[in-house]
Amino acid sequence: MKVFRLNRTLVAGPRPLALAIGNFDGVHLGHQAILEATVVAARNNNLMPAAMSFEPMPREFFAQLRNDANFAPARLMGITEKLTAFYSAGIERAFIPQFNAAFAGQSPDQFINALTRMNVRWLSVGDDFRFGAKRSGDVALLRAAGDSNGFHVETMNDVFANQVRVSSTAVREALARGDLDSARRMLGAPYKIVGRVIHGKRLGRTLGFPTANVSLGASARRQRPALGGVFAVKCRLVTRGLEGVAGKSGLILSGVANLGTNPVVSSENRHHLEVFLFDFSGDLYSQRLEVAFIEKIRDELKFASLDALVVQMHDDARRAKNILRMMDDGSKS
Repeated sequence: MKVFRLNRTLVAGPRPLALAIGNFDGVHLGHQAILEATVVAARNNNLMPAAMSFEPMPREFFAQLRNDANFAPARLMGITEKLTAFYSAGIERAFIPQFNAAFAGQSPDQFINALTRMNVRWLSVGDDFRFGAKRSGDVALLRAAGDSNGFHVETMNDVFANQVRVSSTAVREALARGDLDSARRMLGAPYKIVGRVIHGKRLGRTLGFPTANVSLGASARRQRPALGGVFAVKCRLVTRGLEGVAGKSGLILSGVANLGTNPVVSSENRHHLEVFLFDFSGDLYSQRLEVAFIEKIRDELKFASLDALVVQMHDDARRAKNILRMMDDGSKS
């Protein structure tokens, strides 16, 4: 998969495109349906399957202008994870234009002209897709432009999981209430965070629970994690491949993770992700770790002493091992 990150690279390639456009945050089942339809349309019409997303995402750009961090929701995934999902879906060209003042200020006609320059022949967008300055362009305008410029516009039907419309907002809401099962059904896989292992305070090592401190900063703009507490997790190492697409080791590690502010050992009101891996010894520093959240064990607590914390950590580890053992036994049956 080739990745084009600069706005000036929005030009025609070797073959006409079947293109999906969207934020694709989380690449949930609805997004997966759009990408699958794009790949099928490309195959049936001898086109190149492609996807376009934005960096930063539009609401993040406008949140900066408004100086209002709450205007943009926390991301479900970083850009590397998104590109990896595109690649896994069969996308061969990924366009990640910079969403800046010039991009936001272009007229609908300018955006449509960019699509024609890219030689788009089949286009998939959400039925609420808006484009151009002040969101003045809509799907009706895009269809009319397609009729004039020789490209077909497709909108996808909603996808439902347990009678809930699948959306990035619905996934975030499920995570916020600790409902990992609902989030998993909408994502098609457990919710994951990917980040680089960094040095911490090393307190866990002295308590008999050496933890991998996973940088949330490496998971782009996830400043406000959508959930918190202690979780049974499955982890694996991630390598950065060509064009920003991540590869993953075959080794899957079981563990227990704490996601929160860690009030016992830190006075900072900053979120941390710390993972204690069972039956593992080795140096993970500077490596990227994918942490899949399987089941929530409890909310984050404040303890009166480190001794009380250690007792709870032993109980958390025991419960996490039981949860993961039952999951593994169920997958084998």
